[in-house]
Amino acid sequence: MKFTENMKTAFGCLTLTMVSMQAIGQSDTLSIPEVVVTGSRHAVDVRHLPMTVNIIDRKTLTEQQQTSLLPTLMQQVPGLFVTSRSMMGYGVSGGAAGGINLRGTTGGAGQLLVLIDGHPQYQGIYGHPIADSYQTLMAERVEVLRGPASVLYGSNAMGGVLNIVTRSMREDGVKTNINLGAGSYGTVQTSLSNQVRSGRFSSTVAAEYNRTDNHRPRMGFEQYGGYLKVGYDLSDHWRACVDADITHFNSSYPGATSSPLYDADQWITRGMVSAAVEYHFDNLSGTISVYTNFGRHKIDDGTADPAKPTGRYFRSKDALTGISWYESARLFEGNRLTVGIDYQHIYGNAYYTSKESGEVLDTPNKQSGKSYRNEIAGYADFRQDLTEWLTIDAGLRVDHHSITGTEWVPQAGIVVRPVRRGEVKAMVSKGFRNPTMREMYLYPPSNTELEPERLWNYELSWRHRLSSISYGINLFYINGDNMIQTVNRQNVNTGEIKNWGVEFEWNYLIDKHLSFIGNFAYLHMKNKIIAAPEMKYFLGLNFHLQKWTAIVGAQRIENLYTAVGDNETKESFALLNASVSYQVAKPVSLWLRGENLLAQRYEINLGYPMPRATFMGGVNIEF
Repeated sequence: MKFTENMKTAFGCLTLTMVSMQAIGQSDTLSIPEVVVTGSRHAVDVRHLPMTVNIIDRKTLTEQQQTSLLPTLMQQVPGLFVTSRSMMGYGVSGGAAGGINLRGTTGGAGQLLVLIDGHPQYQGIYGHPIADSYQTLMAERVEVLRGPASVLYGSNAMGGVLNIVTRSMREDGVKTNINLGAGSYGTVQTSLSNQVRSGRFSSTVAAEYNRTDNHRPRMGFEQYGGYLKVGYDLSDHWRACVDADITHFNSSYPGATSSPLYDADQWITRGMVSAAVEYHFDNLSGTISVYTNFGRHKIDDGTADPAKPTGRYFRSKDALTGISWYESARLFEGNRLTVGIDYQHIYGNAYYTSKESGEVLDTPNKQSGKSYRNEIAGYADFRQDLTEWLTIDAGLRVDHHSITGTEWVPQAGIVVRPVRRGEVKAMVSKGFRNPTMREMYLYPPSNTELEPERLWNYELSWRHRLSSISYGINLFYINGDNMIQTVNRQNVNTGEIKNWGVEFEWNYLIDKHLSFIGNFAYLHMKNKIIAAPEMKYFLGLNFHLQKWTAIVGAQRIENLYTAVGDNETKESFALLNASVSYQVAKPVSLWLRGENLLAQRYEINLGYPMPRATFMGGVNIEF
C-alpha cells in the first residue's frame, strides 16, 4: 500500500469516527478526572499536563487473565508494540523477544524506560528492560507517557516511560485471590495474592508460577515470581513503605527455523527492593526513597551441532542503586512547582566461566577494572494555570554522568481547554540516553569515546470527553542524532532518527453492559528499524451481563519490519483474541481465553513463526 493511500484511508476513518462521536455524545454529564503521577511526580489531573499519558487500570490489566502486563498494554496504547516469539516467555540474549517499541524508539536499545513506582528498572551493563520481569500480580495500574520524559526521569526515558504503579490496600479488611489456568502446549499459569489493611498498617503479598513447552522443540519456559509491599501510616500526613519484587525464569532458545540451535539455555534472576517515606500536606507533598535493582544472568549460547556442545557459560552480575527525593509545592493559586534530586550508582560485571571446571575465563573488556558509573541530577518543573482554560508548563534537568559529562534537558508545553472536557496540548521536549557499559567497554565493537544519544520531540494533541465517548488524536515529530550504531565493527555516534506520525484512540460506553475501545497509529520512519510497524489498529469489545463477561479484541499490524538493510523483510497480519468468564458462585469464576483464533501464519521475530490458535482455561477465586 502506498503512503498516500495509507494516509487517505487513515484520516478518512478518523474523520468519520470523530464526526459520529460528536453526534452521539451530546450529553453534558461531567466525566471523572483522570489522575496520574508519571508526568509530574505527584498526583495531578491529566487535563492539566501538556504530555500524553495513557492509564491502564487493574480491572483492564486482569480481566483477560494475562500473567504479563505487556500484551494488554500493546492493545490499549496506540503506537506501542511488543515483540513476542511464542505462547509464553520472552527470554533474553539471541532470539529473545520482549522488545518494547514506542513511536520507533525501543526499549531494547535502552531508549524507552520502565519504572516501578517511579524508580528506573535498567541495569548496569546492558541498560535495557527485561520483559519477563513485568508481571500483572504487582500492578495497581500502568501509566504510559508517550514521548520524552528525561526531565523527570533522566537517561533512557528519551522515547517515553512505562510506570508500573504497585498495588496497595486502601480499606480495612483482607482480600485473597487465587488464579489457576492451563492450556495449549503444556502451559500452566498460577498466582496467589493476599492483601491486608488494619488501621495504619497495610500489606500486599503475591506469588506466581508459570511454565510452558511452547509450540517448537527446545523452547520451554519456566518462571517463579513474587511481590511484597508493606506500608504504615505514621500519621495523617506521613507514610512509610517497603516493597520488593523478584522473578526467576529458565528459558530455552531453539534458534531460527533456518538455523536451529541446541542447548541454548538461559537462567535469569531479576529483582527490585525499595523503601520510601512520603508526606502530604495541603500545599506540599514529596517523597524520599532508596532503591536497588539487581540481576544475575547465566547463558549458554548453544550450538548448531548437538554433538559439539559449548564449553562455557556467559555470566553477568549487574545492578543499580539509587536515592531519589522530590518535593511538590503549590506556591500560589493555580501553581505547582516540583523540584527533585536523583543519584544513581550503576555497576556490574560480565564474564565467562568454564562448564567443566567453573573457573573464570577471559572476557573481552576495556574497563580495566572499572565496572561502575555514577550519575547525579537535579530538576525542576513549573506549571501554572493562568486562567481556567490555559495552563503553561516548563521544566529543566541538569544531569551529570561520571563518564559522559553534563547534559542539559529542557521541556516546555501549553494546554488550552476551549471546552469543559476538551483540551489542546502542545509540547516540545528533549530526550537523551547515556551509552551503556556494553556499548563502551564490552566485546570488540565497544568504544570508550561514545557520547549520549539525543532527540527532540514535537507534539500536538486534542482530547475530548463526552457523556459516553472519549477520544484523542496526537501528531508528533521526532528528530534525533548521535544515535549509537555499529559501523565497521565499532560502535559510533553516527545514526539519526526522523520519525513522525499520528495516533488516534477512542472509547465508547454504549450502556452499563457494552463498551467499545479502539486505537490506531501510523508511523513514518526515515530510517527503518526492526519491530516498529508502520500501522497498528486495535478494536475491542467488552460485554458484561450478570455473571458473564466477554472480551473480544481484533488487532491489525501492517508493515512490521523483521529485517532491515539489503535483506529488508516486512510482515502484515491480523489477530483475533477473545476471553470469557462466568461467575459460578460469589467467590468463584471460570474463564477461557483464545488467541490468534483466525489461526494466522506470521512472524514477529525473523525465523520464529508464531503459534496458530491457542487456548487457556482456568478458575479464579476471590474472597
